Amino acid sequence: MKHYRRALPYANQCLLLSLIGFMFAIMASYSFDQYLSLSTQIVAHISTIIFATTLKVSYVVRCFCQYNLGQEVR
Repeated sequence: MKHYRRALPYANQCLLLSLIGFMFAIMASYSFDQYLSLSTQIVAHISTIIFATTLKVSYVVRCFCQYNLGQEVR
C-alpha cells in the first residue's frame, strides 16, 4: 500500500509532463515545420513517439495505483 501511495503523485506528474511534451512535439512536428531544420523535425517526430509512449505508461501506472489504493479509477 505504501508504495502505491508514493508512486501515485509521480505517475500524475509524469502524466502531466508527458502531455506537455507531447503537445510541444506535435506543434514542432506539424505547425512550425517550415521554421525548423530537417534534423530538428526528425527529433520532433521521434519525440512525439517517445512522449506518447510515456503518456500511456504513466496513465497505466496511475490507474494501477488508484486501483490498489481502492480509489475510483478514471
